[in-house]
Amino acid sequence: MLEFNRLRIEKGDGSTAIDYRIEGGCVESRAVRKGMVEKPWQRLEPEKLRSQVMADTLLAHWLRRRMGIHELIRACQQDSSVLVTGEAQTEADRTAA
Repeated sequence: MLEFNRLRIEKGDGSTAIDYRIEGGCVESRAVRKGMVEKPWQRLEPEKLRSQVMADTLLAHWLRRRMGIHELIRACQQDSSVLVTGEAQTEADRTAA
């Protein structure tokens, strides 16, 4: 994976850092402590992403530069039922066949 699609935010006090990445138009995060991954990548919920954008955080600035404003708006508006489209479409395709 290209490193410019990742951002690590650390507090500087040795506590858990958060890695962020852009994957398939979605923003994912994971917890890292002392260089060891504590949790696997998880998609950032649209509500949490919207709150970051509304608060104009460092993450929001980075995402705006990496994704562009239009793609970032789309990521903030994604419905969780739409995000599992791979499974939903497969099931719908089976039913239609």
